[in-house]
Amino acid sequence: MPRFAMMSTLAALVAAPAMAEIPAPRATELEHMVIQDCGSCHGLTRKGGLGSPLTPAALSHAEPEGLALIILDGVPETAMPPWRPLLTEEEALWIADYLLKVDP
Repeated sequence: MPRFAMMSTLAALVAAPAMAEIPAPRATELEHMVIQDCGSCHGLTRKGGLGSPLTPAALSHAEPEGLALIILDGVPETAMPPWRPLLTEEEALWIADYLLKVDP
């Protein structure tokens, strides 16, 4: 492999962190949760509704860890509930990564 190609590949891997490690069956359940549960407020296409848009473009300023905390703890005095009773921190981080990387 030419040195330039190898360096480009390495740079791409460093720049694009992998989504949190979640078993495939649980990832499917979490994706369904995003579509159904998050979609009930944020729109089934995540382009907004009662809640703000959850598209990668709308969240481009956000860090995955910050989004995961919002998912886990909700936002007081808003309709955003805490999901900590139902999700692990790793699952919330997976959802945050999903929202940042996957277009509806």
